[in-house]
Amino acid sequence: MALEAAGGPPEETLSLWKREQARLKAHVVDRDTEAWQRDPAFSGLQRVGGVDVSFVKGDSVRACASLVVLTFPELEVLLVDGNGVLHHRGFGVACHLGVLTDLPCVGVAKKLLQVDGLENNALHKEKIRLLQTRGDSFPLLGDSGTVLGMALRSHDRSTRPLYISVGHRMSLEAAVRLTCCCCRFRIPEPVRQEPEGAEASGMPQTRLWRVLSTLLNVVVRAHVLVSFLIERGGESTRPRLVPDRTRW
Repeated sequence: MALEAAGGPPEETLSLWKREQARLKAHVVDRDTEAWQRDPAFSGLQRVGGVDVSFVKGDSVRACASLVVLTFPELEVLLVDGNGVLHHRGFGVACHLGVLTDLPCVGVAKKLLQVDGLENNALHKEKIRLLQTRGDSFPLLGDSGTVLGMALRSHDRSTRPLYISVGHRMSLEAAVRLTCCCCRFRIPEPVRQEPEGAEASGMPQTRLWRVLSTLLNVVVRAHVLVSFLIERGGESTRPRLVPDRTRW
């Protein structure tokens, strides 16, 4: 990547990104805002979308963003392959996308982001071992005393938890319940399934493409790269936003 060759973006650019994150972070809503979120069975929820972003290998300009929407007549919530408030500055990609689209968003990460004293150490692994059945979870309590998310066992046949965090306009408790309800396997279906495209699936395109366009704009402007570049201090390693897509 061009960033790689240059040893990372200039300090002025990093400062700009930090200020943008801080500005948008003030708009994050960490409580339930919809009636269906407070219903134990999510009655009234009609469509769930999954968002994934990855960079084209060896390409310094282009990235690939996908949006999968399953069933139901209107897009109402997004499960984002990444973190929400479980983040170095409390504003991950799930928060960013949620604030820009004003849709309820949930961060669904496959690996623990080690922030605020959270570590994938022996104690953490022992807590994971105690997650016996689908739906079992434990809070991710940082050194600051803040619960940043939950580790969730999403399927009986998978011992690897998902790391759920608030993105926007949804409480952590509802986010965990919704993620679990969307899992036929370890990964929730909207995130797990390969996209077929709005046109091919016959779904209305206006709202879908507005969301996808917003996401692509975020990628192009490199806002979603902030955490990876800043936490590496501008080092030359190419940031990897999303692991290679595989089936779980």
